[in-house]
Amino acid sequence: MNPVIRTARPKDADVLQSLYRQLVDDENVKVTERQIQIIADDARTRLLICEVDGHARGSVLVCLCADAMYSGQPFAVIENLIVDRECRGSGIGEALILEAERFCLSRNCSKIMLLSSAFRVDAHQFFEQLGFRGDRKRGFVKYRSQFGETT
Repeated sequence: MNPVIRTARPKDADVLQSLYRQLVDDENVKVTERQIQIIADDARTRLLICEVDGHARGSVLVCLCADAMYSGQPFAVIENLIVDRECRGSGIGEALILEAERFCLSRNCSKIMLLSSAFRVDAHQFFEQLGFRGDRKRGFVKYRSQFGETT
C-alpha cells in the first residue's frame, strides 16, 4: 500500500459524501462540488484526501484560526477525520494527520485541536498515539439547534 495525500477537488464530492456517511449517520450530510471548491480556494483551510491505488480511502479537514494571543500565530482545528471502514488500521489516518501537521508547521501554528465523540474510544487511543493529549483540556460542543438556549 502506497498512500498518496492530495488536496480534495470538486470531483471528489461523491466519495467524500460516502466517507462522511460512515463517520456520521446523518441524512443531512451533503457534500457539494461548490463547497469543495470554496474550501480549496481558502488559503487557511485544507481538505485532504488519502488515495490508495487511485481510490480515495480517507479524508481530513484542517482549518487555521486567527489568534490575537501569540503575535498573529494561528492555531488549527482538525475536523472530520475519516478512514474507510475497509482500510482502518492501515496507516491512512496517520498519513492524513502527519500531512495536516506539515500544513500547520508551514503556517507556524501554535497548536492543533480536535474533538472526538466521547464514545469513540479507539479513535481516542489513535489520537493519543499520535501525540494528542486528552488529559490537558476539555472540549465542549453546542450545536446550531441549541443556539440561544441556556439551561
